[in-house]
Amino acid sequence: MNHSIPTLRTERLTLRPLAMADFPAYRDFMASPRSTGVGGPYDLPSTWGVFCHDLANWHFFGHGALMIDLGETGECIGQIGINHGPLFPEKELGWLLYEGHEGRGYAAEAAVALRDWAFETLNLPTLVSYVSPQNRKSAAVAERIGGTLDPLAPRSDPEDLVYRYHQVKTA
Repeated sequence: MNHSIPTLRTERLTLRPLAMADFPAYRDFMASPRSTGVGGPYDLPSTWGVFCHDLANWHFFGHGALMIDLGETGECIGQIGINHGPLFPEKELGWLLYEGHEGRGYAAEAAVALRDWAFETLNLPTLVSYVSPQNRKSAAVAERIGGTLDPLAPRSDPEDLVYRYHQVKTA
């Protein structure tokens, strides 16, 4: 399969394909305690594997991760993605922000853009976000963008909260 990777723009952000130049900041985030919400901290080989996985999803499934850049400066501030495959029971909308960029609405803005792209382009009826109960900031983002708790949804980690987003069809 050969799927093109989109670039999406919002009022303040550019969501774009991963590039090798993104790896150092990504590596630093994944090695830090801040990465516990995405299964970390990770060592270098594991971080490289996750980075490659995030890109490979585009080839296998037609969706994957995009880096989040500030539109005004071009600074890369994190990542947004739709995960799938053997690690995820359903297509999952996930995000991470680098230190110093939380609390400004960037995660929600990026998540809405990628969620809406997925609903329109992939014609998905739903998406989910798997959130650790300790990660209140991500739970708040999921709720802010319309996610509702789905206690019956399948999950790899039985402790995770599952927020479900439904595609809203307009007439």
